[in-house]
Formats: sequence, C-alpha cells, structure tokens
Amino acid sequence: MHAVRNETNAGRAVRAGRLQKANVQKRLFLLLAVVPAYGGYLLFTLYPNLMSVYYSLLNWNGISDAKFVGLQNYAYMIRDKYVWRALGHNLFYMATVPVCVILISLFLAYLLTNKGYKGTKLFKVLFFFPNVLATVVVALLWAFVYDGSYGLLNALLRLVGIDMNGYYWLGDAKTALAAIVPPYVWAGVGLYVVIFMNAMATIPKSLYESAVLEGAGHTTRLFRITIPLMLPIIRVCALFLVLGSLKSFDKVLILTNGGPAGSTDLIGLYMFNLAFGSEAHNYGYASAIGMFLFVVLVAAKLLIDRLMPNRAYEY
Repeated sequence: MHAVRNETNAGRAVRAGRLQKANVQKRLFLLLAVVPAYGGYLLFTLYPNLMSVYYSLLNWNGISDAKFVGLQNYAYMIRDKYVWRALGHNLFYMATVPVCVILISLFLAYLLTNKGYKGTKLFKVLFFFPNVLATVVVALLWAFVYDGSYGLLNALLRLVGIDMNGYYWLGDAKTALAAIVPPYVWAGVGLYVVIFMNAMATIPKSLYESAVLEGAGHTTRLFRITIPLMLPIIRVCALFLVLGSLKSFDKVLILTNGGPAGSTDLIGLYMFNLAFGSEAHNYGYASAIGMFLFVVLVAAKLLIDRLMPNRAYEY
C-alpha cells in the first residue's frame, strides 16, 4: 500500500509539473504576442501624444532652447481667428463628405446587391479602384479636372453650352471650398460600397421574399429592412468618415495648400504649416492646436454616440 501511495503521489507531481510548464509556456506565448503590439502603441502613439502635451506648453522652434510658457499658447489660440476659420472649414467637410459618401455608397451597394446586375464583381473593382491610388495621384487627377485651360469640368460644361472662359475652380475663394468635397467623396465611396455590399449579403433573403409577397417595393425594402439591419455598420462607417474629415488635410495640401486666401485652410493643415511649412517653425503652438483638434475629435465621437446609439438589431 505504501508503494502504491508513493507511485500515486509521484504521478500527481509529474502531472502538476507538466501543467505548470504548460501554463508558463502559455503565458510566455501571450507575452511574446502582446508585447510587440503594445510596445508599438506605446512608442508610436502614446509617447508622441504625451510629448505633444508637453510641447504645447513651450515656445520652441525645434532647434533653439525651449522656453516654458505654460498656457500662453492656448490663450493665443483662443484669439487666433485663423484657427476658428479652419475649424469652420473642417465642420463644413464633416457635414458634407460623410453624408455624401454614405448615401452614394448605400445606393450603389443596394443596386449591385439586389438588382442582380451582371458584372457585379467588375463594378466592385471599379468602385474600389480610387482607394488603391495614392493620395498624390488622386489630388493631381482632380487638379486636372478643375484646371481652367484644359480641365475636364470646363470641357463638359462647354458640351452643354456653358462657357466658363477658363475659370479655375480652385483659384476662386467662392468655389474652392466646395470643390474640395468631390475628391474626398470620389476617393472614399468605393471602400464603403464594398463594406455595405458585404453587410447586405448577410441579410437573409427570406426577409426580402416575405416583403415582396406583402407587396413591398424596393424603397420600402431598403428603408424597412436593409438600412435598419445595417445601422451598426453604418454607425461605424459614419464614425470613421467624420473623424477622418476632421483630421485629413493631405488632398487639400496638394490641391490648394489652404488657399486662395485661406479659403480652404483646415485645422490639420494650419497645424502642419506652423510646424513644418513656415520659415519660423513653432512646434509649441502647433502642438497646442493639435491638442485642440484632439478635443474636437472626442466631442465629435460623443456627438455620434448620442445621435446614433449602438443598438443591436435582430432578425
């Protein structure tokens, strides 16, 4: 009996040792899998953001010795009319670009999914093609469209009897701001068409068949079945588009660089030019504007959460 008992205890010890070794290996694997991701986040996201908070309290051009000025950059920013002008332009894009992209993408995705057109895969590739192009290429394409002498837009207007006399759409403060919207919409629609088509494909066909038997047309099916069941996806897409319209300035930088006379200036572009574009660099003030932009982004996120609560829909 004593020998049997010793063998049982030895077996338990072996199993406990193996279990402990397996737990150690599991924790080591999780550590190796998580540390690079979190390390990259800490190094390239959290640390730069924390340093931006610190820089916003300095008067520093990036070369000479930094001078601590406290909240003076923020006080000057409140009185800076160019900041509020740029914010107004950002709000204009936030109110137009996401709405246009979502509406157009929903319409095209619904047509391709429910109308049964031939070559749907080809249309998906064509719609997605602008997303493959580099930002510089998209901006240069639209610069050609708006060109006064050889632009495609003026040529199309001449075909219908409207001669613009070499009008340059990006060179007039009256039209430059609105002319920036189509490039962003054109470059963004394709991605969301694909997203919405994949979301629509998950909706059971039986729901549409039942609606057809009840006499529901395409419009009724769209607003009573498709859109309600896609609201969580639409909410996420709206969130990305709104935050992107507040942060993005790359196409504007290439097309107009904020001109003419600041009529297309954006918060991100104004901050970029202060830090890197002007002769007298001002990293401290640019960082303060960056903190202001962060507050605007958080406010936009909270507004979307209030207007479009995250609800689950079942079928």
